[in-house]
Amino acid sequence: MTISNETRSRFKNAFVPLALAMGRAGLTPDGLTLIGFGITVVGAVLLAMQLWLVGGIIVFVGGAFDMFDGTLARATGKVSKLGAFMDSVFDRAGEVVVYIGIVAGLQAVGVADGPLLAAAALGSAVMVSYARSKSEGLGFTAGTGMAAVGIMPREVRLVVLSLGLILAGLLGTAPATVGAGAGGGAMAPGVLALFIALGIITVGATITVIQRILHVRSQARQQASSQPTETNT
Repeated sequence: MTISNETRSRFKNAFVPLALAMGRAGLTPDGLTLIGFGITVVGAVLLAMQLWLVGGIIVFVGGAFDMFDGTLARATGKVSKLGAFMDSVFDRAGEVVVYIGIVAGLQAVGVADGPLLAAAALGSAVMVSYARSKSEGLGFTAGTGMAAVGIMPREVRLVVLSLGLILAGLLGTAPATVGAGAGGGAMAPGVLALFIALGIITVGATITVIQRILHVRSQARQQASSQPTETNT
């Protein structure tokens, strides 16, 4: 199961009018990148304050800005290597900040296993991005091809995590969760929902990394088989 580049393009094209409106307002693609990162940081701070519902919504909005900067760059002919670099770096930074907020929030309500699971989800998510950047740096899967490989690219992770955070806010993370996961009490429904989301991301992202490794290995074998063999004459 993958999200094809055609599907990704159709989805992003739906945001072209809004992205162009932002451009007419004087915003640049790099400016949108920084705004999206700033929104994400605000969401992470709210998560650290255990404001899961509003924090989850803001994290989703901040992540959605990833669609605006690239869309505006393509629509206005301002695509550049620097812009792509900025977009990628701040996307990863935003993802890291969000998980730090989750760790802080779970610690504040006394969920013993929260930091461990959040760290596992973050590590798996970062490896998905690293597999793509490394493969492209070595000449495999040029363009956006690697983005379509795997069951849990960034867009899917963003939706799953945002849903988990929103449900955590709706269902509640009561103080009774102190010691949860360590035999000290029942886990609150909101914490359980967030744990499920983090678990899905951990497993799904790990599977995605494996899929991308296999994809690159297949490409490497194809390249090796297409190389002309030397013969002695």
